[in-house]
Amino acid sequence: MTPSPVVTVFGSLHYDIAVFGPARPRKGETVTGTSWHPKSGGKGGNQAVSAARTGIATSMIGAVADDDFGRFLISNLDRRNVDHTFVRRDASQSTGMSVAIFDDEGDYGAVIVSGSNLTLGDHDVLAARDLLSKTTVLVLQNEIPDAANVAAARAVKQAGGCVLINAAPARALSNELQPLIDIIVVNAIEAEMLAGAPVVETLDGALEAARKLVRLFPEVVVTAGGSGVAYANRDGKEIVIAAVRVNVESTHGAGDEFIGVLAAEIASGKTMNDALQKANMNAAKLVGTPEADRLG
Repeated sequence: MTPSPVVTVFGSLHYDIAVFGPARPRKGETVTGTSWHPKSGGKGGNQAVSAARTGIATSMIGAVADDDFGRFLISNLDRRNVDHTFVRRDASQSTGMSVAIFDDEGDYGAVIVSGSNLTLGDHDVLAARDLLSKTTVLVLQNEIPDAANVAAARAVKQAGGCVLINAAPARALSNELQPLIDIIVVNAIEAEMLAGAPVVETLDGALEAARKLVRLFPEVVVTAGGSGVAYANRDGKEIVIAAVRVNVESTHGAGDEFIGVLAAEIASGKTMNDALQKANMNAAKLVGTPEADRLG
């Protein structure tokens, strides 16, 4: 009997404070906002929720403090059917948080304070070893220490699972982590840093970046914002998908929605073309949904 697919997200959890105003402030400027609200965030948490929403079994490995922010995040995972057995409560740090400032066009800028996310490491991988041995697709990001990503990736690879990393925020990947990655997903800025060459945020630019990065990774996905997404692998297969046109309400979380759905579709055995199409569509739907209408 074939085991049921499992997506495991090893990564960050942030308590987000979303602030809305006519524009984002420039250096030294104060802008009068219109509203604010708290929401669950962190790339890891967002991606786990997005994966679980497809109906696939999804687990989260992470760390929060035993504080109000941490309890808020755990409650959100509960509501979204994400298994949080291995979300550790850490007394040494505060829960990670961020402040995101949105303008009238739906764009935003954010500052994160990592807090308890920086305590993730070998001990979390050891505690979740049984889960990792059954994981179909492991999802990683760059909001936790590189060494933690290496430990989790090794455990999943040894068990025959697939390792997908959303290499964001942009930073160099260690020599230990790079060979463990099966699929890398990056935007134009992250692709530019990893490829060591300028990347134009168009479909042609994304595809060219993907072609360069397959020298380093077996499968590469490069997102190009409102233009779409490009894919390349070492077998020479290439896919280019144009963005779905929607009225932009907010771009916040679109990348995480894309990653979570992509991981779930791959774990479910869908072709890469079908997985990318579904992820692209779901991300577009999120972009067209006002922040106030999004759950969590």
